[in-house]
Amino acid sequence: MAREKKQIAKNRKAFHDYEIIETFEAGIALTGTEVCSLRENNCQLTDCFVLIRKGEAWLNGLHISPYSHGNLNNPDPDRKRKLLLHRKQIRYLEQKTREAGLAIVPIGIYFSTNSLVKLEIALARGKKLHDKRQAMAERDSKREIARALKMRSR
Repeated sequence: MAREKKQIAKNRKAFHDYEIIETFEAGIALTGTEVCSLRENNCQLTDCFVLIRKGEAWLNGLHISPYSHGNLNNPDPDRKRKLLLHRKQIRYLEQKTREAGLAIVPIGIYFSTNSLVKLEIALARGKKLHDKRQAMAERDSKREIARALKMRSR
């Protein structure tokens, strides 16, 4: 019986602020109480970013609330967390962020089919204000077209 992946949190603001170029799946080094807290959906992805330092990828700004039934040894909710990627992927991401002015942005966090916590990260380029306006106008026009087709079919 195959399970499907269970979404914990999604960074919707990233799709508004960035143009997504390429996505990757990464594991995260977590403690046991952090995983229990994630099972209760206590996670916030809004102001996260990924930095690559000394050949390792680090996730900064991920807030995982302390586990409700945890003890005094709960880790800091805003600590830096190591991302588990292949060395080749880390080198590729580091090269792209240096040369092209791209950023590495977390898109979503979820439990994979075998109950492992995975983070979906994206290589992204920041949108300018006029790009955001254009995307909003396209979205509005698609919504209007869908609404008109729905009314027509009634």
